[in-house]
Amino acid sequence: MSGLDAFCTWLAATAPSQWLQNVEWIVPAVQTVHILCVAAVVASALMIELQMLRVGGRGAEVAAMARRFGPFVWWPLPVLAASGSVLIVAEPARSLENPVFVLKMALLLLVVGATVAGIRPLRTDPGYWERSAGRRAGARVLGAITLALWVGIVFAGRWIAYVRAA
Repeated sequence: MSGLDAFCTWLAATAPSQWLQNVEWIVPAVQTVHILCVAAVVASALMIELQMLRVGGRGAEVAAMARRFGPFVWWPLPVLAASGSVLIVAEPARSLENPVFVLKMALLLLVVGATVAGIRPLRTDPGYWERSAGRRAGARVLGAITLALWVGIVFAGRWIAYVRAA
C-alpha cells in the first residue's frame, strides 16, 4: 500500500469522512454549490477572455471587463476550495488517487497563474493590452490559453466521476 493509499484509507475512516458518507444529502448539496461556483467563475472568466480575444464588446478595454467580472472570478474561489475539500474528505480515494483530479488541479494552478499574468499589468496601466499591436496579439494568445485552461478544468471536473482511481 502506497503512502497515498494509506492516507486515503485513514481519511475515509475519520469521523468527519464517515459522517459525510452517511448523511445522504450532504455530498450532492456540496457538489451543487461547487458546480454553481464553477459556473460563476467560468462565466466571468469567459467575459474577460472574450474581451482579450477581441470577440465581444469591442468598445470596452480589457481593464473595464476585468474590473466588472474579476470579482466573480476571485470571490468564489474560497467557496470552491471549501466545497472541494469537503468532497475530498467525503471520498478521498475518488479524488486524490484519480489522475484526472491531478490534471484538474494542475490546470487550475496554470489558469490562476495565467489570469494573474493578464490582470497584473492592468493595475498600473489600464490600457496595457490595447497600447500596441504586439500587446493586443499577446492578449489574444493569453486569452486563448486561459480560455482553453478553463475548458479543460470543466471537462476534467466532470471526468473525475468516470475515471477510476489508479
